[in-house]
Amino acid sequence: MNTHEKYIKRCIELAKNGFGTTYPNPMVGSVIVYNDQIIGEGWHKKAGEPHAEVNAVRSVKDKSLLKKATIYVSLEPCSHFGKTPPCCDLIIANEIPNVVVGTVDPNEKVAGKGIKKLIEAGVNVTVGILETECYELNKRFFTFHNKNRPYIVLKWAESQDGFLAPEKQIDQERKPVWITNTYSRQLVHKWRSEEQAILVGTQTVIDDNPKLNVRDWYGNNPVRVVLDQNNRISKESFIFDDSVKTIIFTKSESSFSAENTTFEVIDFNQNIIPQILAVLYQNQIQSIIIEGGLKTLQAFIDHDIWDEARIFIGKNTFAKGTKAPIIQKKTIAKTCIQNDELIHVRNHD
Repeated sequence: MNTHEKYIKRCIELAKNGFGTTYPNPMVGSVIVYNDQIIGEGWHKKAGEPHAEVNAVRSVKDKSLLKKATIYVSLEPCSHFGKTPPCCDLIIANEIPNVVVGTVDPNEKVAGKGIKKLIEAGVNVTVGILETECYELNKRFFTFHNKNRPYIVLKWAESQDGFLAPEKQIDQERKPVWITNTYSRQLVHKWRSEEQAILVGTQTVIDDNPKLNVRDWYGNNPVRVVLDQNNRISKESFIFDDSVKTIIFTKSESSFSAENTTFEVIDFNQNIIPQILAVLYQNQIQSIIIEGGLKTLQAFIDHDIWDEARIFIGKNTFAKGTKAPIIQKKTIAKTCIQNDELIHVRNHD
């Protein structure tokens, strides 16, 4: 590993501190180096707050060293005014002579303009260090800007014999039948805190009455996205408690009114997935975890519009019930969480 790679790797480590809290901004880390010693570092913590470069510069005790230093940043410094001033201007104003960038920013407001501005100001700029790793760090941000849709994570749990749920019981109470153990369920809540939204279908809400929050983990609750074509879901359900922003996709207007709940009318006679993704894109939602049920999950799989899948396999068996989705497994990683097996699948282009 060369010097540039060493410090960009540190930028990536710092950036990960902002996982789940920077939306709609990317995760970014920055370090400032003088004589092969880190003299300052920082990361972006939350949209509207200082960017990584600002925090790194502020952390340098002896500002006179900036004129002889190199600033490393995992993503191209911004060149436009948003909620904060351009980071390029900060670098130029502090006369930092060298900038090393992990990867170019895909946002059309930046997209090479930051690098161009630095070069025109006489700064020595190096681009493309650990570019693959920097892309992976912000795969949600890159997918959103390059594909005009959120990054899509499919998640489900199935029994040992391949069922999402047992055969429906008469007068069954509205609650889920757990396939996985406590540790796996806590991990799912951690995942929810990392994604910007969560989507379920009508039947999942009718059967389980889920809260779709992160009560078993610390972090932000995702935006709740629910498919309810015929407005069948009871207004007494948790999804209508107005505690979290909720988007309901339906085929007709609803008379229900709540401050934190919106209804989006789409054409269910057409392919609904592009329609859903277009609305989510308009709402600046960069990532979403799809938690089922079968019809919803299989629709994303069949249309090949997904980025990764996380599949739990429990130890129990149902013999009859709702079959699990069928997915073409690509690039599989397997781990064990106590007595559960977790399969991680990536959908490569």
